[in-house]
Amino acid sequence: MSLTDSERAQFQRDGYVVRAGVFNEAALQPIRRAITAVIDREAVRLQGEGKLTDLFRDEPFETRFARMLAASPDAGRAIYATLLGKGGGGFKGPEMFEMLTHAPLLGCIESLIGPEIIGSSVYRIRPKLPNWVHGEVPWHQDSGYLLSHCDQFLIVTCWIPLVDATLDNGCLYVIPGAHRTGVYRHYTGGHGGFLEIPADDLPAGAIPLEMKAGSILFMTNLTPHASFANRTQAVRWSVDLRYQSPDAPTNADEAPESYTPEREPVTMACFPPEADFVIRSPSNPAREIRTAEQFHAVRDRYERAQPYMPGRGWTSLKQRVTQT
Repeated sequence: MSLTDSERAQFQRDGYVVRAGVFNEAALQPIRRAITAVIDREAVRLQGEGKLTDLFRDEPFETRFARMLAASPDAGRAIYATLLGKGGGGFKGPEMFEMLTHAPLLGCIESLIGPEIIGSSVYRIRPKLPNWVHGEVPWHQDSGYLLSHCDQFLIVTCWIPLVDATLDNGCLYVIPGAHRTGVYRHYTGGHGGFLEIPADDLPAGAIPLEMKAGSILFMTNLTPHASFANRTQAVRWSVDLRYQSPDAPTNADEAPESYTPEREPVTMACFPPEADFVIRSPSNPAREIRTAEQFHAVRDRYERAQPYMPGRGWTSLKQRVTQT
């Protein structure tokens, strides 16, 4: 599978393109089962601690976690924190490695960045829960979270809904063509604690993207996007993955201990706290991470070391409001 000429043209023109059916139902089941296993394990633990009375085992994947959060907000928050892990990308089981190396997905990625493919350092499991402030992500560009010297490079975000994404449950919105303006000013302390570009700083033209489970939204790191309230009783589950070529700064061959306050930021990977890894390298196949065990070890090494990450110097949204 690869993107067509017209799809690549749309990606360049609009900063995004949607390809349906990249993951079929069978390919989605491993990550759904893995998420369910984490919820099972944590729910049993919390029940043993007297913090959760009902495990809701008869509920389907789409609604079970929502029922837990409604029954016990504290237990729901604890499970949410475990799902995200340290830094938000701590889940590093074999099912995540299977998603990252899914051949049809990599075929599309190769259409955008070429045959040398590095798994970028930031991926996330996203449970958008009903009436959950942290599930509503305000307008931002992914580059707002990365180091500034990486703004000139393409880092492809792949947003993959594990259930159908609709207007009601909080599908993503994008602003076509706004990636050509560069990086907008972001502010800390936005909605839900995220970085935020205030809406009055953005151009008009935002559109929603309703998508079927297993489709992929491909975006540039400069594409403004957001998602809003989930007005249903189910969880809008999604995963976002990122890829880059070796042209973009990477820590794939670096020790996490090399990231210290004394190091010049312009020599650093785009997001030092999390490990990059080589997925495909026709020029040097020995660099490739080929097993889930290798993937786990690389990620775990960076999580334990907690590499230094310099900030971009964004000011707070509260300060912006005060100044204006």
